[in-house]
Amino acid sequence: MQRATALALTLLTATCHLAWPAEIVRRLPVAEYVDRMAGGWLGQIAGVARGGPTEFRWHGTIIPEADVPAWNEELVNHAFGQDDLYVEMTFLRTLEVHGFDVSARVAGIDLANSEYGLACANRAARENLRRGIAPPDSGHPHFSRNSDDIDYQIEADYSGLIAPGMPDLVVELGERFGRMMNYGDGLYAGQFIGGMYAEAFFTTDAEQIVRAGLACIPAESQYAEMVRDVLAWHAQEPDEWERTWRLATDKYYHDPDYHRYAGPGIDAKINGAYVLIGLLHGNGDPDRTIEISCRCGLDSDCNPSSAAGVLFTTIGRNGLPSRFKDRLNQEAVFLHTAYSYPALLAVCEKLARQAVLRHGGAIQTDARGQEVFVIPVMEPRVGPVERSWDPGPTAGSVFTARERALIRFRDELSLALEAAAPGWGLSDCGPDMGAPGFLSEFRGRDRVLITHPLDRETGCVLAKTVSLPAGKRSELRLTVGHHEHGDWLLVVRADKKAIREQVVGPQSAVEGWLDVTVDLSAYAGQEVLLELVNQPTGWAWEAAYWERVALATE
Repeated sequence: MQRATALALTLLTATCHLAWPAEIVRRLPVAEYVDRMAGGWLGQIAGVARGGPTEFRWHGTIIPEADVPAWNEELVNHAFGQDDLYVEMTFLRTLEVHGFDVSARVAGIDLANSEYGLACANRAARENLRRGIAPPDSGHPHFSRNSDDIDYQIEADYSGLIAPGMPDLVVELGERFGRMMNYGDGLYAGQFIGGMYAEAFFTTDAEQIVRAGLACIPAESQYAEMVRDVLAWHAQEPDEWERTWRLATDKYYHDPDYHRYAGPGIDAKINGAYVLIGLLHGNGDPDRTIEISCRCGLDSDCNPSSAAGVLFTTIGRNGLPSRFKDRLNQEAVFLHTAYSYPALLAVCEKLARQAVLRHGGAIQTDARGQEVFVIPVMEPRVGPVERSWDPGPTAGSVFTARERALIRFRDELSLALEAAAPGWGLSDCGPDMGAPGFLSEFRGRDRVLITHPLDRETGCVLAKTVSLPAGKRSELRLTVGHHEHGDWLLVVRADKKAIREQVVGPQSAVEGWLDVTVDLSAYAGQEVLLELVNQPTGWAWEAAYWERVALATE
């Protein structure tokens, strides 16, 4: 119904007048939208540029005031090479080219084809994407040890800047783009940030903005708990930001119960707290907001970038002091993008216009002939809580052969995986014995895939969701090998149920190779998730060698 309404409205001219009850819509002059959105990008630029020299140098301690670089007008041009900005612009480009109904799979292909360096959840996701694991599984804890990291929190600013007053769209974009690299609190962090931006077009009240972001995520999540804590601590001592910092750091940085699944990276909750400390205790002052968020430490350029981005959206470009805007190079292009600052504003305005109509709103003209966004008020649709340390099932999502062909950057492992096990994804593989990897020749066989269990309990998994034809016999045919000094347990699972177990070792394999056939007739006419597990037995020489993984139907 919402899309049909939007489609009908696109047929109306931009000068038409429609009437809605005042309580169910918000009106935002398009010129004001552009001004505030432009301010939001300047806030990101100013925050990341000022905090850049301090990044990751202070962990669990407040940065001394003297070590925070003073602002000067030339700093505004120090953000064109910042990953805090150009990664999110990848998502904007996907939306610009493919529209708001772009699938997560297409978005994943675009991220897989990116050429810039990445770390933590972003890097894990891109590696998964390039190996054939499609969204949403590319960010699932089963395939990534970084799913609660800060990555989408840093990159979600775009979602609110193109969705003024549309928190439901912010949540939707998080499901589309944020799930590529994050899950649970890592995903909620970005949806929260985007929700704050969406509200910042309509108020300067920081607490109202924060509560609007809070409405975009499950109340039972630890991230929501963090937001409520910071709101409460700020209310108790609004002039004592260092007290709020100590309380937040003690709970969300030092207590292991609150950073269970951030891998070697930074859990989104603590950096999210540092964004809020600057936004709330900064009292609407641009310099103080940036300084406080920066002095909180850890990823101390991303924090002020997000805090200032939200604050500057409430102010707008025209209301900002000249020192934050006058020296900005209007022709410089952000690294790894096609966007200068003016081009960035143009694409955001274009997408916002599309978003308003898609949302069921309209673009009217007022009595002065000025365009106005008319935006229906809709509550964000928030799903059940997810936790990275106790995740739900994977989706079994892998790229098709046609989709894989669109991914330009393929490492040797992904090519070996495609050769030995076309269409299968790989997860929970440890680094021992050259795994994951491949051998061009091993025991007389070509292009052999090597896997190794992650640890003594966790087997490495090859996974693929397949549709088996009705009325026909289907078989899974494997040729697997073992190291001469060890063995391993092959477990074949269908929809998480073990249907075959076989030790692969000297007693079962002929000249190091074993042919295994698994009858799948019981699943005829069904879609089924197949998993092949390289399960450890005695934790000695337990690499698996995969020469053939094939489905046959007769």
